[in-house]
Amino acid sequence: MPPFRRWEELPPDLLCRIGDTLELKCYARARGACTTWRCALPPPFPSLLVVVNRSPSAASLAINRSFELNAIPERARCIGSSNGWLALLADSKFSLFNPITATEIDLPLLIYNNSTQSTSRLVFAPNPARDDFAAVTIFDINVLAYVTAGARRWAILDPISLTRGDQLVDVFYHEKGRFYCLTRYGDVYILRLPERSLGKPIMVKDPSSGPARFKGRQTQKLPRRLPRSPFEGPDLNAPVTVAPLLAKGDLPFDPDTSFAPPYNRFALVNSAKHIVFCDGNLYQIWRNKSCAVTMQLPGGGRHRVAENEMLVLRYYPRRQPCWDAVTDLGGYSVFLGKNNAASMYAQGVPGLKGNCVYWIDEMGRDRCMVFDMVSKKSTPCLPIAAVGVTPQSTICWYFLTDMVKNFNNGGKRVYQTRARVRADRENQQDMEE
Repeated sequence: MPPFRRWEELPPDLLCRIGDTLELKCYARARGACTTWRCALPPPFPSLLVVVNRSPSAASLAINRSFELNAIPERARCIGSSNGWLALLADSKFSLFNPITATEIDLPLLIYNNSTQSTSRLVFAPNPARDDFAAVTIFDINVLAYVTAGARRWAILDPISLTRGDQLVDVFYHEKGRFYCLTRYGDVYILRLPERSLGKPIMVKDPSSGPARFKGRQTQKLPRRLPRSPFEGPDLNAPVTVAPLLAKGDLPFDPDTSFAPPYNRFALVNSAKHIVFCDGNLYQIWRNKSCAVTMQLPGGGRHRVAENEMLVLRYYPRRQPCWDAVTDLGGYSVFLGKNNAASMYAQGVPGLKGNCVYWIDEMGRDRCMVFDMVSKKSTPCLPIAAVGVTPQSTICWYFLTDMVKNFNNGGKRVYQTRARVRADRENQQDMEE
């Protein structure tokens, strides 16, 4: 009688057949069982979150398959996604919803001037729980609102002093309680929450005061902390600080000193901007959503930017100007949409290309598109019929984690050298300074 095979010795074709029967959570866990299984089962991400009649599914680009998810609550629409969770809005009520486990966390109403407010996009910290979460949204042209666990209302920050004509356009959560906020002209602000302050209520003596407001540039001292009680008035949010990435004193933001030519001029006319971390570096990604634009080059000549062409600018903290265009992402690709911007190492992943920007065209019936940094062209990223995606139902990109180093053990970035770890640490310290 032949000896029994070990689990890791199962034939790859058999593993793939088993994988075809698994739901998303079990499929992801199966890939983590051992090296052999991880290599045999293609990664399920990135996926497109598709919703038809409240029934969501994750349409995987890599394995050309859709995974069914739990139904979204009635009348709710998705306004954000991060690390497997969705931000939902239904009848002015916000919630965080996990479509894999069907767990839902209700957030307070966003009330300002005695009226309930809504928003088109919500960004939140990963792995939320009922007693541990943080969410941020752009409330107005230059106003941010945020809420943390234990609070019964949103905190509305004082308006950020922006250059005339400028406004907030994007928010991105990175790590350690930091939300990066990007403006139309390319200015960056960092909203910082105290680490692990979530879920710890902060009480005030006069709970009948108006909407919670904090100064954006000064850390608020904690008032006296009292035992939490549902009958003693609203708890306040954890205090935050908001400060510009580039220290400029009382001077207004100047694109000429921030962006290398000719991007300093293009920054003022382009409003489709996103901010994202990729492989430890901070990037701005600009999309020309209008007709072709021609820019004058410093030494003479012209540079033409076609419609839907992307400009990818990397932050160099020790340079002046500190933002400059790059021609690749080191094999990584980024994914933009209503989701918290995600990045992953894409070289060698089936169905993906490295050095690309995957984005969702909300102005073009929510088509999923891919911009190739080599060809400088945007094209549909997959045949729509391939995974049953209809243009009207595509919502956002869906990942279980927003920052993926590598999906295969054979990749070159699974292990980091000491030099690379040290360089990443120094780069992070530069950005914090």
